[in-house]
Amino acid sequence: MEEINPRLNSKTGGLTYSAAVVFYFALSLIASLIITAAKLENGSDAYLYINYLVSPIAIGICIATILSNKKLSFKSIFPVKCHPKYYLIGLLLIYGLLFSLSWVNEVSVKFFGLFGYEPREAGSYLPNLSGGYSVLAILVIAVLPAFCEELLFRGAILNCCENGMGSIRTVFVVGFCFSLFHGSPEQTVYQFIAGCAFAFLAVRSRSILPSVMMHFINNALIIIFAACNLYGEDGNLIISSGGNIALTVTSALALVGAVIWLILDKTPLKKCEKGGVKLFFIFASVGIAALGLLWLLSLFGVG
Repeated sequence: MEEINPRLNSKTGGLTYSAAVVFYFALSLIASLIITAAKLENGSDAYLYINYLVSPIAIGICIATILSNKKLSFKSIFPVKCHPKYYLIGLLLIYGLLFSLSWVNEVSVKFFGLFGYEPREAGSYLPNLSGGYSVLAILVIAVLPAFCEELLFRGAILNCCENGMGSIRTVFVVGFCFSLFHGSPEQTVYQFIAGCAFAFLAVRSRSILPSVMMHFINNALIIIFAACNLYGEDGNLIISSGGNIALTVTSALALVGAVIWLILDKTPLKKCEKGGVKLFFIFASVGIAALGLLWLLSLFGVG
Protein backbone atom coordinates (compact mmCIF):
# COMPACT_ATOMS: atom_id res chain seq x y z
CA MET A 1 0.00 0.00 0.00
CA GLU A 2 1.21 3.48 -0.87
CA GLU A 3 2.51 5.37 2.15
CA ILE A 4 0.79 8.73 2.61
CA ASN A 5 2.79 11.70 3.88
CA PRO A 6 0.73 13.13 6.79
CA ARG A 7 1.78 16.66 5.75
CA LEU A 8 -0.08 16.20 2.46
CA ASN A 9 -3.53 17.07 3.81
CA SER A 10 -6.47 19.42 3.28
CA LYS A 11 -5.01 22.03 5.61
CA THR A 12 -1.80 22.21 3.59
CA GLY A 13 -3.83 22.36 0.37
CA GLY A 14 -5.90 25.26 1.67
CA LEU A 15 -2.84 27.11 2.96
CA THR A 16 -1.13 26.63 -0.39
CA TYR A 17 -4.05 28.19 -2.25
CA SER A 18 -4.28 31.17 0.10
CA ALA A 19 -0.51 31.65 0.00
CA ALA A 20 -0.49 31.59 -3.80
CA VAL A 21 -3.19 34.28 -3.87
CA VAL A 22 -1.39 36.46 -1.31
CA PHE A 23 1.86 36.26 -3.28
CA TYR A 24 -0.07 36.96 -6.48
CA PHE A 25 -1.61 40.15 -5.09
CA ALA A 26 1.70 41.30 -3.62
CA LEU A 27 3.53 40.79 -6.91
CA SER A 28 0.66 42.41 -8.83
CA LEU A 29 1.16 45.53 -6.71
CA ILE A 30 4.89 45.49 -7.42
CA ALA A 31 4.19 44.99 -11.13
CA SER A 32 1.81 47.97 -11.08
CA LEU A 33 4.50 50.14 -9.50
CA ILE A 34 7.02 49.05 -12.13
CA ILE A 35 4.55 49.76 -14.94
CA THR A 36 3.76 53.18 -13.49
CA ALA A 37 7.41 54.06 -12.89
CA ALA A 38 8.37 52.96 -16.41
CA LYS A 39 5.33 54.80 -17.85
CA LEU A 40 4.32 51.74 -19.87
CA GLU A 41 1.25 52.12 -22.02
CA ASN A 42 -1.76 49.99 -21.09
CA GLY A 43 -1.87 47.08 -23.54
CA SER A 44 1.72 47.44 -24.74
CA ASP A 45 3.86 44.32 -25.06
CA ALA A 46 5.94 45.17 -22.00
CA TYR A 47 2.76 45.82 -20.00
CA LEU A 48 1.26 42.48 -21.03
CA TYR A 49 4.40 40.43 -20.43
CA ILE A 50 4.93 41.90 -16.97
CA ASN A 51 1.37 40.98 -16.05
CA TYR A 52 1.69 37.48 -17.53
CA LEU A 53 4.82 36.85 -15.44
CA VAL A 54 3.17 37.78 -12.14
CA SER A 55 1.28 34.50 -11.73
CA PRO A 56 4.15 32.07 -12.52
CA ILE A 57 6.54 33.94 -10.24
CA ALA A 58 3.96 34.06 -7.43
CA ILE A 59 3.30 30.34 -7.79
CA GLY A 60 7.03 29.59 -7.78
CA ILE A 61 7.55 31.55 -4.55
CA CYS A 62 4.47 29.91 -3.00
CA ILE A 63 5.56 26.36 -3.85
CA ALA A 64 9.10 26.97 -2.58
CA THR A 65 7.69 28.39 0.67
CA ILE A 66 5.26 25.50 1.23
CA LEU A 67 7.85 22.82 0.46
CA SER A 68 10.32 24.42 2.86
CA ASN A 69 7.80 25.15 5.62
CA LYS A 70 6.10 21.74 5.48
CA LYS A 71 9.34 19.87 4.72
CA LEU A 72 7.84 18.23 1.64
CA SER A 73 9.80 16.84 -1.28
CA PHE A 74 9.24 18.22 -4.77
CA LYS A 75 8.52 14.68 -5.94
CA SER A 76 5.56 14.41 -3.55
CA ILE A 77 3.68 17.17 -5.41
CA PHE A 78 5.11 16.55 -8.85
CA PRO A 79 4.67 12.84 -9.67
CA VAL A 80 5.65 12.07 -13.25
CA LYS A 81 5.52 8.33 -13.99
CA CYS A 82 2.38 7.08 -15.71
CA HIS A 83 1.16 4.76 -18.45
CA PRO A 84 1.47 6.24 -21.99
CA LYS A 85 -2.29 5.81 -22.50
CA TYR A 86 -2.93 8.83 -20.28
CA TYR A 87 -1.16 11.10 -22.77
CA LEU A 88 -3.53 9.84 -25.45
CA ILE A 89 -6.48 10.49 -23.14
CA GLY A 90 -5.08 13.97 -22.50
CA LEU A 91 -4.90 14.67 -26.24
CA LEU A 92 -8.51 13.56 -26.69
CA LEU A 93 -9.61 15.69 -23.73
CA ILE A 94 -7.94 18.88 -24.87
CA TYR A 95 -9.14 18.41 -28.45
CA GLY A 96 -12.65 18.01 -27.12
CA LEU A 97 -12.44 20.93 -24.72
CA LEU A 98 -11.01 23.34 -27.27
CA PHE A 99 -13.32 22.64 -30.17
CA SER A 100 -16.58 21.30 -28.77
CA LEU A 101 -17.02 23.65 -25.80
CA SER A 102 -16.18 26.98 -27.41
CA TRP A 103 -19.86 27.90 -27.14
CA VAL A 104 -19.62 27.87 -23.34
CA ASN A 105 -17.77 31.20 -23.27
CA GLU A 106 -20.28 32.76 -25.66
CA VAL A 107 -23.20 31.70 -23.46
CA SER A 108 -21.36 32.96 -20.37
CA VAL A 109 -20.79 36.36 -21.96
CA LYS A 110 -24.48 36.67 -22.85
CA PHE A 111 -25.52 35.64 -19.34
CA PHE A 112 -23.17 37.97 -17.52
CA GLY A 113 -24.10 40.67 -20.01
CA LEU A 114 -27.47 40.75 -18.25
CA PHE A 115 -25.61 42.24 -15.29
CA GLY A 116 -23.79 44.80 -17.41
CA TYR A 117 -20.60 42.82 -18.01
CA GLU A 118 -18.56 43.80 -21.06
CA PRO A 119 -15.70 41.45 -21.97
CA ARG A 120 -12.38 42.72 -23.22
CA GLU A 121 -11.55 42.33 -26.91
CA ALA A 122 -9.80 38.99 -27.54
CA GLY A 123 -6.79 40.67 -29.12
CA SER A 124 -6.19 42.86 -26.07
CA TYR A 125 -4.96 39.82 -24.15
CA LEU A 126 -2.14 39.06 -26.57
CA PRO A 127 1.15 40.84 -27.37
CA ASN A 128 2.73 41.23 -30.80
CA LEU A 129 2.78 37.78 -32.43
CA SER A 130 4.55 38.61 -35.67
CA GLY A 131 7.71 36.74 -36.65
CA GLY A 132 9.89 35.56 -33.79
CA TYR A 133 7.76 37.37 -31.21
CA SER A 134 5.37 34.42 -31.30
CA VAL A 135 8.11 32.22 -29.79
CA LEU A 136 8.45 34.58 -26.83
CA ALA A 137 4.67 34.60 -26.43
CA ILE A 138 4.52 30.79 -26.41
CA LEU A 139 7.25 30.66 -23.76
CA VAL A 140 5.59 33.19 -21.44
CA ILE A 141 1.91 32.46 -22.11
CA ALA A 142 2.01 28.69 -22.82
CA VAL A 143 5.12 27.07 -21.33
CA LEU A 144 5.34 28.89 -17.98
CA PRO A 145 1.62 28.68 -17.08
CA ALA A 146 1.45 25.04 -18.18
CA PHE A 147 4.22 24.14 -15.74
CA CYS A 148 3.55 26.54 -12.87
CA GLU A 149 -0.26 26.37 -12.75
CA GLU A 150 -0.26 22.59 -13.04
CA LEU A 151 2.36 22.41 -10.29
CA LEU A 152 0.04 24.45 -8.06
CA PHE A 153 -3.38 22.98 -8.89
CA ARG A 154 -2.84 19.43 -10.12
CA GLY A 155 0.38 19.12 -8.13
CA ALA A 156 0.41 20.66 -4.66
CA ILE A 157 -3.30 21.32 -4.07
CA LEU A 158 -4.58 18.09 -5.64
CA ASN A 159 -2.06 15.82 -3.91
CA CYS A 160 -2.71 17.50 -0.57
CA CYS A 161 -6.48 17.59 -0.80
CA GLU A 162 -7.00 14.11 -2.21
CA ASN A 163 -5.74 12.56 1.02
CA GLY A 164 -8.28 14.54 3.07
CA MET A 165 -11.35 15.01 0.92
CA GLY A 166 -11.09 12.05 -1.42
CA SER A 167 -10.57 11.90 -5.18
CA ILE A 168 -13.99 12.92 -6.50
CA ARG A 169 -14.47 15.94 -4.25
CA THR A 170 -10.90 17.01 -4.96
CA VAL A 171 -11.55 17.02 -8.72
CA PHE A 172 -14.40 19.53 -8.32
CA VAL A 173 -12.65 21.63 -5.67
CA VAL A 174 -9.51 21.92 -7.80
CA GLY A 175 -11.66 22.84 -10.81
CA PHE A 176 -13.36 25.56 -8.76
CA CYS A 177 -10.08 26.97 -7.42
CA PHE A 178 -8.47 26.88 -10.87
CA SER A 179 -11.37 28.77 -12.42
CA LEU A 180 -11.55 31.39 -9.66
CA PHE A 181 -7.78 31.98 -9.82
CA HIS A 182 -8.07 33.29 -13.39
CA GLY A 183 -10.71 35.89 -12.46
CA SER A 184 -12.31 35.97 -15.90
CA PRO A 185 -16.14 35.94 -15.76
CA GLU A 186 -16.63 34.98 -19.42
CA GLN A 187 -14.26 32.01 -19.06
CA THR A 188 -15.34 30.90 -15.58
CA VAL A 189 -17.53 27.99 -16.67
CA TYR A 190 -15.11 26.74 -19.33
CA GLN A 191 -12.15 26.97 -16.97
CA PHE A 192 -14.08 25.11 -14.29
CA ILE A 193 -14.83 22.28 -16.72
CA ALA A 194 -11.24 22.26 -17.99
CA GLY A 195 -9.88 22.39 -14.43
CA CYS A 196 -11.99 19.38 -13.44
CA ALA A 197 -10.90 17.47 -16.57
CA PHE A 198 -7.24 18.17 -15.86
CA ALA A 199 -7.69 17.11 -12.23
CA PHE A 200 -9.56 13.91 -13.14
CA LEU A 201 -6.74 12.95 -15.52
CA ALA A 202 -4.15 13.65 -12.82
CA VAL A 203 -6.10 11.53 -10.32
CA ARG A 204 -6.32 8.57 -12.69
CA SER A 205 -2.80 8.80 -14.11
CA ARG A 206 -1.11 9.56 -10.77
CA SER A 207 1.07 11.95 -12.75
CA ILE A 208 1.12 15.66 -13.42
CA LEU A 209 2.70 15.45 -16.88
CA PRO A 210 -0.44 14.63 -18.94
CA SER A 211 -2.21 17.72 -17.58
CA VAL A 212 0.93 19.83 -18.19
CA MET A 213 0.81 18.66 -21.80
CA MET A 214 -2.90 19.52 -22.07
CA HIS A 215 -2.43 22.96 -20.55
CA PHE A 216 0.46 23.75 -22.90
CA ILE A 217 -1.45 22.63 -26.00
CA ASN A 218 -4.49 24.70 -24.99
CA ASN A 219 -2.50 27.92 -24.59
CA ALA A 220 -0.08 27.33 -27.47
CA LEU A 221 -2.82 26.65 -30.02
CA ILE A 222 -4.61 29.86 -29.09
CA ILE A 223 -1.38 31.80 -29.69
CA ILE A 224 -0.61 29.98 -32.95
CA PHE A 225 -4.14 30.49 -34.29
CA ALA A 226 -3.98 34.18 -33.40
CA ALA A 227 -0.51 34.55 -34.97
CA CYS A 228 -1.87 32.98 -38.18
CA ASN A 229 -4.91 35.29 -38.13
CA LEU A 230 -7.30 32.36 -37.92
CA TYR A 231 -9.71 34.12 -35.56
CA GLY A 232 -12.53 36.29 -36.85
CA GLU A 233 -13.81 39.50 -35.26
CA ASP A 234 -16.20 37.42 -33.15
CA GLY A 235 -13.27 35.49 -31.67
CA ASN A 236 -14.20 32.23 -33.42
CA LEU A 237 -12.05 30.26 -35.84
CA ILE A 238 -12.39 31.21 -39.49
CA ILE A 239 -13.55 27.93 -40.96
CA SER A 240 -16.14 26.71 -43.44
CA SER A 241 -19.52 25.56 -42.15
CA GLY A 242 -18.75 21.98 -43.17
CA GLY A 243 -15.36 22.07 -41.50
CA ASN A 244 -16.90 23.57 -38.39
CA ILE A 245 -19.47 20.77 -38.18
CA ALA A 246 -16.80 18.11 -38.64
CA LEU A 247 -14.57 19.75 -36.04
CA THR A 248 -17.40 20.06 -33.53
CA VAL A 249 -18.65 16.50 -33.98
CA THR A 250 -15.24 14.82 -33.83
CA SER A 251 -14.11 16.91 -30.87
CA ALA A 252 -17.33 16.19 -28.98
CA LEU A 253 -16.86 12.47 -29.59
CA ALA A 254 -13.24 12.75 -28.43
CA LEU A 255 -14.30 14.52 -25.23
CA VAL A 256 -17.05 12.03 -24.40
CA GLY A 257 -14.79 9.09 -25.22
CA ALA A 258 -11.95 10.40 -23.05
CA VAL A 259 -14.26 11.02 -20.08
CA ILE A 260 -15.76 7.53 -20.37
CA TRP A 261 -12.26 6.07 -20.64
CA LEU A 262 -11.28 7.83 -17.40
CA ILE A 263 -14.47 6.77 -15.63
CA LEU A 264 -13.82 3.13 -16.54
CA ASP A 265 -10.15 3.35 -15.55
CA LYS A 266 -9.10 0.93 -12.82
CA THR A 267 -6.88 3.31 -10.84
CA PRO A 268 -8.37 3.30 -7.31
CA LEU A 269 -9.95 6.49 -6.01
CA LYS A 270 -9.38 7.76 -2.48
CA LYS A 271 -12.24 8.18 -0.01
CA CYS A 272 -13.14 11.37 1.82
CA GLU A 273 -12.16 11.68 5.47
CA LYS A 274 -14.51 13.38 7.91
CA GLY A 275 -13.92 17.12 7.95
CA GLY A 276 -11.53 17.03 5.00
CA VAL A 277 -13.53 19.39 2.78
CA LYS A 278 -14.30 21.81 5.63
CA LEU A 279 -10.63 21.96 6.62
CA PHE A 280 -9.59 22.91 3.12
CA PHE A 281 -12.09 25.74 2.79
CA ILE A 282 -11.18 27.13 6.22
CA PHE A 283 -7.54 27.53 5.26
CA ALA A 284 -8.29 28.48 1.65
CA SER A 285 -10.84 31.10 2.73
CA VAL A 286 -8.39 34.02 2.48
CA GLY A 287 -7.55 33.18 -1.12
CA ILE A 288 -11.15 32.40 -2.09
CA ALA A 289 -12.47 35.64 -0.54
CA ALA A 290 -9.81 37.81 -2.21
CA LEU A 291 -10.28 36.21 -5.64
CA GLY A 292 -14.07 36.23 -5.26
CA LEU A 293 -13.99 39.98 -4.67
CA LEU A 294 -11.70 40.44 -7.66
CA TRP A 295 -14.07 38.35 -9.79
CA LEU A 296 -17.04 40.51 -8.78
CA LEU A 297 -15.14 43.72 -9.48
CA SER A 298 -14.23 42.36 -12.92
CA LEU A 299 -17.86 41.39 -13.55
CA PHE A 300 -19.06 44.92 -12.88
CA GLY A 301 -16.17 46.56 -14.70
CA VAL A 302 -14.49 48.03 -11.61
CA GLY A 303 -10.70 48.37 -11.66
